[in-house]
Amino acid sequence: MHEYQIVERVKDWYRATPIKPHNYFLLNDITIISHESYKRSYQHNPFISKQVIGFVYDYATDLVTALEFPTLIDWDFIVYAYLHKKGYLFTGYSSLGPASLSNLKYIVYCVTSITEYMGITEYEFEDRLVIELVDLDVAANNLNLPKIMSSVLGPKLLSGNNMIDDEFYEIVDKMSSQKLFAGHTWKDAFDILYLYFDKNKRKLSKEVFKISVAYEQVFRPYHIVYDTERWEPVLV
Repeated sequence: MHEYQIVERVKDWYRATPIKPHNYFLLNDITIISHESYKRSYQHNPFISKQVIGFVYDYATDLVTALEFPTLIDWDFIVYAYLHKKGYLFTGYSSLGPASLSNLKYIVYCVTSITEYMGITEYEFEDRLVIELVDLDVAANNLNLPKIMSSVLGPKLLSGNNMIDDEFYEIVDKMSSQKLFAGHTWKDAFDILYLYFDKNKRKLSKEVFKISVAYEQVFRPYHIVYDTERWEPVLV
């Protein structure tokens, strides 16, 4: 399935459905269901976990940075999703459900703006929906997650699949502390982008450009902004 088809499907679903910031699953028949519906379905049909090809991460924000770079907003989640794909289950609550998701391929960030709290650029994002699709395997490989997982989990890669918080956060820390964004860590890159886009620190423009290029190289995102009045793609 082409990335554009998936993004268009998410856009049409968003347009037709009263959406609240939440977590949703994309199935291989392009159906989108809520986390609660997925859990209920899994109780009667565990095979549904094999039908999940995407996870829709829906949220509203007052940050221009989050609208421009949706994948940077949460550095835990790609690790969390990739571990689930590889069969590691968490003993407590999981937004990705009770089973491994071996066919999980995409993370789709679906972002809207809370313009009443935004700064000087709020007019650019009024009536806008940002959808960004990321191929999980591509992002994980570019973030060196397979190597980091192996270094942290060791023999557990072969002998077991239970995940504990300490291991998870060690993987997250190792991943996010790499300087993959023009010589910056994940957090430092986000902070620079935030100063530029949300605090109008225009002297950072050269560094922002370099981080933007690195962002494209790491995540290879398919990014579209829709006008929610006409539901057509727009530049901003």
